[in-house]
This record gives sequence, structure tokens and C-alpha cells, in this order.
Amino acid sequence: MQNTDFKIIVMGGSAGSFSVVSGILANLNRDFKIPIVLCLHRLKHVRSGLVEGLSLKSAIQVLEPNDKEKLQYNRVYLAPANYHLFLELDGSIALSTEESFNHSRPSIDHTLSSAAYVYREKVLGVLLTGANKDGAKGMKDIADKKGFTIVQDPATCDIDTMPKSALQLFDPNLVLSPKEIVQYLNSLPQ
Repeated sequence: MQNTDFKIIVMGGSAGSFSVVSGILANLNRDFKIPIVLCLHRLKHVRSGLVEGLSLKSAIQVLEPNDKEKLQYNRVYLAPANYHLFLELDGSIALSTEESFNHSRPSIDHTLSSAAYVYREKVLGVLLTGANKDGAKGMKDIADKKGFTIVQDPATCDIDTMPKSALQLFDPNLVLSPKEIVQYLNSLPQ
């Protein structure tokens, strides 16, 4: 029996992921408690607009965290532009300006791999549409630590490079359409 007692959900995406993430957040139950950490590739020098855009439809609060901010229930944390976002053992977020990874800062791999290390089998990782392989290794790290993994069905992606890269590395628990991802998340015990 697979664990469904998750402490955190980490979600990554790149090209085309804004509309997918927006749709997921709009259709979550309003009382959805599990903290969600989003790592989306974004323009380095555009500091505003993404939180506001996601907040327009999101059922729960979306914010860009500060360094060392503690995760709280019923929140969506979006990695800020030009910062890597790591999860820490004390339940907080660490922001970093170290070098780009996979041509990205924030790096989806960094966020997912840190979640795997900290939360192990209590993490649910979701990898969405995207144009490069960032996120594939991080998802495999989650799988290796017995976390639960969902990869967006490549047939439903605007650009399928990211999900296909993950599928070449490991077999996720589920391969789902965005609508099925929402249904799965809303089925989780809160």
C-alpha cells in the first residue's frame, strides 16, 4: 500500500506549465492543507507578475517565500525569480543564488532533490510540461527515497521534453493528465 500521508507536495515545470499550474491551483479544494512548493522556470529579471497571475484563480494563497521562512498549511510557495529554492530539515525554505543548474535558476532538480532528502516517503513530486531535462533527476531522487511521483502525461504537454526525460530515468507511480492530477490531489487525506 502506497503512503498518502504527505507532508509536502513539490511541483516543477517549464514551458507551458503556467496554464497547467494555474488550472491545478484553481481546481484544488479550498481547504487543501498540504503545503505546495512550486519551482517554475521563469525570466530572471522579471520579479513580479507570476504570483499575481497564479493568485487570480488559485483556491489557496500563493506567495514567494523569504529565506528561512517556515512552511505552513494551506499555502503555495513559488520559487522566486533568479533564486534556487531548497527545503531544510527544520521545515523551512532556503533561497540561494549559487550558479544556474541545467541552465536554470531556480532549478527544479535542486528543489525536488532537497525535498527527497528532507521528506523521504512523505513527499509527493509532480513534474509538468517543459522544454529541458531539469526536474528528471530530482523526480528520480524522490522515487529513490520512496516518495510518490507523478509525471504529466507527455501526450497532454505543450512541450514534452521534461516529462519524457523523467520517464527515461525511472518509472513514476503515476502518469496523469492535468485534470487527473487535480483529481488525485483532491483525493488525498487532509
